Amino acid sequence: MAERVYRHYESGDERAIVELWNESLHHDPVTPLRFRNMVLLDANFDPQGLRLAFEDDRLVGFVYSLRRVLPMHGTELEPDNGWITAFGVAPDRRRQGIGSRLLEEAFAFLRDEGRTQVFFSSYAPNYFVPGVDEESYPEGYAFLLKHGFNRQYSPVAMDYSLVRYSVPEDVKALKRERENEGYVFTLAEDRDLVEVIRFATDAFNPDWGRAMREGLLRGLPLTAIHIARDGQGKLVGFCMHGGYEGIRERFGPFGVDPSQQGKGLGKILLHDCLANMRAQGLHGAWFLWTGETTTAGHLYKKLGFAITRRFHVCKKTL
Repeated sequence: MAERVYRHYESGDERAIVELWNESLHHDPVTPLRFRNMVLLDANFDPQGLRLAFEDDRLVGFVYSLRRVLPMHGTELEPDNGWITAFGVAPDRRRQGIGSRLLEEAFAFLRDEGRTQVFFSSYAPNYFVPGVDEESYPEGYAFLLKHGFNRQYSPVAMDYSLVRYSVPEDVKALKRERENEGYVFTLAEDRDLVEVIRFATDAFNPDWGRAMREGLLRGLPLTAIHIARDGQGKLVGFCMHGGYEGIRERFGPFGVDPSQQGKGLGKILLHDCLANMRAQGLHGAWFLWTGETTTAGHLYKKLGFAITRRFHVCKKTL
């Protein structure tokens, strides 16, 4: 019988982890480059949090946990929170206690770091999925529930085909109406960046501002960012694509000042962005995370975005 050894990540484990990841998480594979960028180069990565199980020289299980050591915004380190963003066990080694042992080791790591609650897997910036996809991984979802996780909410991923896209006439008319009222819809310029990044961060989510900033540093063109201003020149909305991991067809983030909602500004910005994406030759737009019953969720569904995946964000008290 093969000897089973449990330990944390060590240099040289990368290839085995990627291979097992792709074998066990069949709908969410990664390349070695993506693993490097999203895990090893994450400022919050700690080798102690990446727990591994080996049988002789074969990797048969992993659980990736982490806590924040670099604040997302300001000085906020979320000292109570830890995250598990991925786990997997080789299909022929399941139901032997490997995953349970690795999960307990991850819990111990987070407890030792003072964490009192752990989430799967609503971690920013480098999450692979927002939560567990029950349809793709029913055993994985049952595993989390068995170990004390509770479902918090269920965001959805959506996709939209651009193959036959054209701007609807009613949207064109709405845009003209708003422009006659003084609203201005433009592509971002350098002079807009500080303001739009601050707007995305403060009015919505620090991860949105980060995605915009890092996307631009990665080479995202300003032509991927659409903005809206009111008649007094105040920034009231933005919409973009390509901000996450440089994936051009990945839509978002996207937001309109809550005080300006109900005027169709979001619809205009969304269509401006989709038209721009189609003009670049892109065949689709997609995103990983929105609330199905939120204002944005209703807008996406009304436009014709289709729900392609549903995730469960789960939480456990340690």
